[in-house]
Amino acid sequence: MKLSSESFPNGGTIPGAFAFCVPDAESHATFGGNRSPHLSWTDLPAGTRSLAIVCHDPDVPSKRDDVNQEGRTVPHDLPRVDFFHWALVDISPDHNELAEGADSDGVTERGKSPERTRHGRRGRNSYTDYFDGDDEMQGEYGGYDGPCPPWNDERLHHYHFTVYALDLAQLDLPDGFGGAEVREAVEGHVLGQAEWVGTYSLNPTVRARS
Repeated sequence: MKLSSESFPNGGTIPGAFAFCVPDAESHATFGGNRSPHLSWTDLPAGTRSLAIVCHDPDVPSKRDDVNQEGRTVPHDLPRVDFFHWALVDISPDHNELAEGADSDGVTERGKSPERTRHGRRGRNSYTDYFDGDDEMQGEYGGYDGPCPPWNDERLHHYHFTVYALDLAQLDLPDGFGGAEVREAVEGHVLGQAEWVGTYSLNPTVRARS
């Protein structure tokens, strides 16, 4: 099983067109294009009945004390946790790609609905929890929403797009499922998987090095 993308090279920098946030000289960050990237897969294993996509960032700060605070930085050695940017399941194996913008095209304040679409069933992403309590942004964030790492983070963030080929036509998932629930649901049903990784930072120093 092979995975590829025309949106950015494997291991390369994700363009701002696919990011939730892009650098801004005055406010450090502003909304980006937030388009879901192109993904294409080939050589599916025999018996594949559906596909699932999960995108996660394993470099998210485990504590938010210093996040986006003037005069402070998020240290490189701070323990990190997963942040899920995309959970899409029940994709027909008759499809061999998702076009750019198929699951997101621009930032939707308060989020897109986690629902069944023509290309699959959307789950919630981690912005749902991140914006909880934010009067302007809180909501239910479904489908793809791209990178927006802290603008003062010393660490370069990595975004892992994983496509799973499954022996089930549909995953048994409750309403409001997210990436972690998809990982649990696919256990024992993965016939093959492939990964594509992009990097991103809003920190000018880190961006200059990457």
